[in-house]
Amino acid sequence: MRSFKLIERYKSTQVHAVTPPEANPSTTTTSCAAAGKVNHHSKWLKLSQTISASAAEPLLPCGLPKTELIEPPIDPHLKSVNHVETLASLYRRFQTCSRFDKLLICLEQYSLLRSLCDPKLLRRCLWTARQNVADVHSKVVLSAWLRYERREDELLGSTSMECGGHILECPKAAMLHGYDSNSFYDHCQCHLGTAHRADKQIIVGDDGCSTSNEDSDVSFCIGDEEINCVRNRIAVLSGPFETMLYGSFIESNKVKIDFSENGISAEGMRAVEVFSRTRRLDSFNPEIVLELLSFANRFCCEEMKSACDAYLASLVCNIGDALILIDYGLEETASLLVAACLQVLLRELPSSLYNLNVVKIFCSVEAKERLAMVGHASFLLYYFLSQVAMEENMVSKTTVMLLERLRECATEKWQKALALHQLGCVRLERKEYEDAECCFEAAIRVGHVYSVAGLARAKYKQGHQYSSYDLMNSLISDYKSVGWMYQERSLYCNGRMKIFDLNTATQLDPMLSFPYKYRAVALMEEKQIRASITEIDKIIGFKVSPDCLELRAWFFIALEDYPSALRDIRALLALEPNYMMFHGKVSADHLVELLSRRVQQWSQADCWMQLYDRWSCIDDVGSLAVIHQMLVNDPHKSLLRFRQSLLLLRLNCQKAAMRSLRLARNHSVSEHERLVYEGWISYDTGHREEALSKAEESIALQRSFEAFFLKAYVLADTSLNPESSAYVIQLLEEALKCPSDGLRKGQALNNLGSIYVDCGKLDLAADCYMNALDIKHTRAHQGLARVFHLKNQKKAAYNEMTKLIDKARNNASAYEKRSEYCDREMAMNDLSMATRLDPLRTYPYRYRAAVLMDDQKEPEAVEELTRALAFKPDLQMLHLRAAFYESMSDFVSAIQDCEAALCLDPNHTDTLELYNRARDQATHQQQK
Repeated sequence: MRSFKLIERYKSTQVHAVTPPEANPSTTTTSCAAAGKVNHHSKWLKLSQTISASAAEPLLPCGLPKTELIEPPIDPHLKSVNHVETLASLYRRFQTCSRFDKLLICLEQYSLLRSLCDPKLLRRCLWTARQNVADVHSKVVLSAWLRYERREDELLGSTSMECGGHILECPKAAMLHGYDSNSFYDHCQCHLGTAHRADKQIIVGDDGCSTSNEDSDVSFCIGDEEINCVRNRIAVLSGPFETMLYGSFIESNKVKIDFSENGISAEGMRAVEVFSRTRRLDSFNPEIVLELLSFANRFCCEEMKSACDAYLASLVCNIGDALILIDYGLEETASLLVAACLQVLLRELPSSLYNLNVVKIFCSVEAKERLAMVGHASFLLYYFLSQVAMEENMVSKTTVMLLERLRECATEKWQKALALHQLGCVRLERKEYEDAECCFEAAIRVGHVYSVAGLARAKYKQGHQYSSYDLMNSLISDYKSVGWMYQERSLYCNGRMKIFDLNTATQLDPMLSFPYKYRAVALMEEKQIRASITEIDKIIGFKVSPDCLELRAWFFIALEDYPSALRDIRALLALEPNYMMFHGKVSADHLVELLSRRVQQWSQADCWMQLYDRWSCIDDVGSLAVIHQMLVNDPHKSLLRFRQSLLLLRLNCQKAAMRSLRLARNHSVSEHERLVYEGWISYDTGHREEALSKAEESIALQRSFEAFFLKAYVLADTSLNPESSAYVIQLLEEALKCPSDGLRKGQALNNLGSIYVDCGKLDLAADCYMNALDIKHTRAHQGLARVFHLKNQKKAAYNEMTKLIDKARNNASAYEKRSEYCDREMAMNDLSMATRLDPLRTYPYRYRAAVLMDDQKEPEAVEELTRALAFKPDLQMLHLRAAFYESMSDFVSAIQDCEAALCLDPNHTDTLELYNRARDQATHQQQK
């Protein structure tokens, strides 16, 4: 495994700041644009007016934070009070609804799962939605959305209309009506090339060519020119022409018909004549085809209109074409042409949102109505657009207008709740508190409980603190307690009650960062700076985010511990390269410059030594900081960008990791290197076969460590049989023969040892782990402990894990693993420590629950899992609790947990078996 377990590869934290700086929106447009497209400011960074008189004063131009000015953001997405019940309901509805209705259920699931910040789950929702739509509009929006999620716009050399080879993301497949492949991974037909497309064009034209020598029997006169036509061929173009040429009109008896006043040029009429015979348009320039489109609309020539629509749609290749042709398409109700233009505009996101001409197409009421006339205004479209706009600039006027259109398109309750809640969040950030209050109230009326927190905040901003407190107090009384309820109520009370609410919020949901930040700043105000650092360390230990790193750096500056402050700010910049500190007053890059003058400078060789030391002691934040410094000296070093992506993935920061991986690909200096990084991008976005293909292409160009390692890693991500295991071993051995540094070779040796263990070759595995330890790959202690355990040397295994705990800076996983090599009491102690260090790890909860179940303490076992599921809906915990319920004959609860688990992974075999068994038992129980 690259540097962590596969099951942890897709954990992530939201690293993009949601809340903007406290400023009047009318005065911040320029400053926001200058700061970058993404809003990087942290809401809690409101600054005191008192400037410290310490020696650190130049580094703290805005003073220190105060507790009364800290507040958490209102999350701009749907939140359920009961995740399990909601997910189970979604799964049931998806299984029983028609294929036509699956799109909206997938979107609802997407909106609810956004709060979990798991890109893998969100991508699966969009894939499933795209798989289950047949209309061109939905296919265009979803294929563009999938492209946006992959951030392919950041890949140098790629164009918006470039096809990646997968049918669900292919722009050409999206323009064809009908359902596509049943597989997420099936390839489209683009690779067949131009010859195939040329053949299709010839076939299209065959129908009418044989009539080209027919004698004309009617002429259309336009000015001084006559266009000779075949009467019956013109007549079949439409009902009006048939009536005119064969009905009771005088034109039916004329040989020459004056057509000068019908809005078509002589050249256009010649094109009509050619089309009437050949049904082809490829010999005409676009201006003539546009004229034909207008003519076809005027005379109800549906076949001609469809042909013009499709032909013009095929010409749209860039944003310039789209902006020109979309007006024609809207005016002439050419749905396919509008779809093609929309596809380009959507696939150019987010940059296209900064084009005023693009904004005009989507944002106004009139614009939405024009799109609706051709079937291209939908909740799906405006949901996508509004999400992109919110990520780019939450307080912009464009964001507000798109959310207003989203609200107008909403028909179902959850859609209205989402649109109103998000609009309320944006209004709140824009300091439009009365409007925000109205939006949140409307969202509550359609059933979104979390909007009560937004309503309370809006009232609080208007000076109604007691009203806000009552709202949250009533909510806590009416519903089963959830962490965010206590967090929100803490804003509206003081003293011991505030601390009680914050501590309760942390117990119920340790993922909430605000309670840690508040307690840390409170300690800072009491001059207990070391204690404040210890408090913020608690959450940074398992959830790294820019705002928490910034706060800790702030504390270090106050302590005049400049090396530690510099480390945190460099790590922060790896997550958010354009981050603005001190409430947007100082760029993080500038602060790095100021701090660098106060610390010892390292050469590039020094940096490599420091990186080895930090990597070996599993100090991921420290390693990120060192790599950031190295990249300042050599910003185009793709190898360093790749290392940075590995660390970010290990810290569960997948968005930032993928950005680093794309930069590695963009800065690669050779074709074989570029292919390796493209392979990792494909693997990390769920395209395993494509990753293998990239690795093989790279090896064909040049045998390299990274290419062999990529291929071995991808192949190992399956259930290996003896033959495939031998092949993976061979690949890793080939990788080790190629030049590389100790950091990567240690990982390869560790992976090789793991394969040997799976094959039962324990001595060979031990040799690999020992060799890895010799080059400071500390994680090899874990593999060596496994070898000792399999050799029935339990004490040696325990001691080996103890060595890892002693060396590792981040050692929650080591405590968890050591619990497997000791008696129950010691195991429980280790797992308690693992939970304290990282409450998001699920194994400790499952182990403790299993122990309680073995001790016949069924309610306590269920409660242990329920406590964790309240803040982290996890497939394995849901499956285990369902099994507990089944053993307790509570089949209704077992079924619900299975349905919730299957909503997260519909193909999980063990859960499917348990689900079917529980349903059969429930049916049998009812029949008794």
